[in-house]
Amino acid sequence: MHRVLRSILVFSAFIGAVSLSAQTADDILARHVAAIGGKDVISQVKSISMDITTHMGDNDMTGTVVTLDGVAYRSEMEFNGAKMVQCFTATGGWMVNPMAGITGPMPMPDDQYQAGKSQIYVGGNLHDYAANGNKLELLGKDANTYTVKLTTKDHIETTYVFDAATYLTKTIASKGKFQGQDVIITTSLSDYRKTDVGLMVPYAIGVDLGGQFSLSIAVNKVVVNKNVDPGICDLPKTSQPPDAHTAEPN
Repeated sequence: MHRVLRSILVFSAFIGAVSLSAQTADDILARHVAAIGGKDVISQVKSISMDITTHMGDNDMTGTVVTLDGVAYRSEMEFNGAKMVQCFTATGGWMVNPMAGITGPMPMPDDQYQAGKSQIYVGGNLHDYAANGNKLELLGKDANTYTVKLTTKDHIETTYVFDAATYLTKTIASKGKFQGQDVIITTSLSDYRKTDVGLMVPYAIGVDLGGQFSLSIAVNKVVVNKNVDPGICDLPKTSQPPDAHTAEPN
């Protein structure tokens, strides 16, 4: 009898191992999409507007983040009476950053634009990744997480770590620059809450720039499908764009 029980346990463990090893990056992505609301819910979201507070050292900055699906992404924060702005569209991006000496709207460097342009999509690069010419591969898994890597058609690589129990995103890591140096920018996501349309949104966000600088973002309010002006990221006419990606005015 003991041999029979032992054989059953060994066989069950073997089947479980085979099932786990058979999981692919697409399987994990499908579970992730279901966890944040599902394809139908994502397709119904045309805009997301957020009120946020950014904690940076001893300083707090209030701001807004607006995504108009497939059209534009705009983040705006105020610090000591000055505004910092980042804008992305399908054709280019621009920014204002008084802390870096950029006091007027300036076109965004190409590498920064390429790294952030997927923010104009509610589902990001993962949503319909194959149809957009991107590739996804499973890098690893353990008892608590799954790690996958997305490579875009523009050869931008991003690593996602999903919680093995919930399939919600824990961290996102990609290459970037900080003070002229190449760094790995890691974004941590937590405190997920469901919006009124069923989309799960993280209310706590941490950003680490290669261990050299970090900040945290608290989401105070989320409004889904608010009417948004499609021209929120039009480049102001006062700017004189150099050779870089620029947003085309509507």
